[in-house]
Amino acid sequence: MDFRNNRLGTNQIEIISNSPEETINIGNRIASHLNAGSTVALRGTLGSGKTCLTKGIATALGISETLTSPTYTIINEYPLTNGKLNHIDVYRLEGDRDFEDIGGPEIINADGISIIEWSERLEKTLPDNAITVLIEITGLTSRKIIITGLAEL
Repeated sequence: MDFRNNRLGTNQIEIISNSPEETINIGNRIASHLNAGSTVALRGTLGSGKTCLTKGIATALGISETLTSPTYTIINEYPLTNGKLNHIDVYRLEGDRDFEDIGGPEIINADGISIIEWSERLEKTLPDNAITVLIEITGLTSRKIIITGLAEL
């Protein structure tokens, strides 16, 4: 893993992950910057590692149960000491309107921590202070991860 923290601009970091384990470790590091009300907006193609990164965040937050992508259930909730983790997958939603119809804005604006896979489908609904994570496939197990909204990792 390359933690050079290449600066791409204000509050933007580029990291190269060379394995799923490294991607999980990046998730662990992101988790240390989260608190009640935080939203992490994940972007990337199918198989890029969005759920893998989410597993790292969840583990660092103290969640020990197996985490899977809520592709069909849309939202999985996991209890935390102070609130809950909302793992949201909006792949099957048409956009902001569908998300609003299921109460999505109320969920992400509550006191929990929300992680949203396929967040590019929710451009109007995401909070202004959301941390955005773009994951690009660069090889069989390598990924370029660009994080916007954090000054350091």
